[in-house]
Amino acid sequence: MIYRLRVILDNDTEDDIFRDIELDKTSNLEDFHNTVTQSFGFEGNEMASFYLTDKEWNQGEEISLFDLGELDQTNRLMSDVLVESVIDKTKTRLIYVYDFLNLWTFLIELVEVVEQTTGVNYPNLIYSNGQIPTKVPEKNFKAENTFEEEDSEDELGDYDNYDDFYN
Repeated sequence: MIYRLRVILDNDTEDDIFRDIELDKTSNLEDFHNTVTQSFGFEGNEMASFYLTDKEWNQGEEISLFDLGELDQTNRLMSDVLVESVIDKTKTRLIYVYDFLNLWTFLIELVEVVEQTTGVNYPNLIYSNGQIPTKVPEKNFKAENTFEEEDSEDELGDYDNYDDFYN
């Protein structure tokens, strides 16, 4: 069976940037990682991880590209995890993060499951929309103001700057 997956750059720009990829369900996540990086024009030499997620895109278990050698590391490696073990008709979403310094973040969703087509090599990029920007789009994190402005005091109080505060 072949999984058709949509890989969407998680950004706050007006343009939708995504790739539709066909992948044999028995491929491992490292194969999928390589396909994603190539389809978006990355060199593929940065750290990356997939994360299991629920329908609300809450980040779950990490599946990393490399063994980081941490003593308490319990996460699995991409090369050991088959796509069909983390995606199916009930678990349809993953988060993919590439380049931990820049945090290129992608939302992945299973579009459909189809029969393998004779003569097609998999993985297969079937559709490309938009170009990856030259730098990572900034995320607009907004917090609600939960206090009255007149009730808050400057943390420095009577001090003019941080040097005076700490001396």
